Amino acid sequence: MINRNEYVENLKTHLDQWNSEIGKWEAKAKLAQTDMRIDYEMQLESMRKQRDAAMEKLDAIQKTAGDAWQDLAQGADEAWAKMREAFEKASSHFQK
Repeated sequence: MINRNEYVENLKTHLDQWNSEIGKWEAKAKLAQTDMRIDYEMQLESMRKQRDAAMEKLDAIQKTAGDAWQDLAQGADEAWAKMREAFEKASSHFQK
């Protein structure tokens, strides 16, 4: 089984990747036509909300003492799955 430090580092790595992707989407949104910009902004808002929820879970895990972090890991895994889903949805939407 993975320990808390490894789990947290894994989540941080994913978060860094997602923050990078959000930055790329924000740059594209700035260059997009007005109607597409609105679409980009809607997708970005969804991704930011999911990212913020995932960051809250990560913070809670880091602050939890002992083995109690494992109980929080399930909620964190769900938040990360939603974040991944938001990115996949945005990517497929804009690659059409």
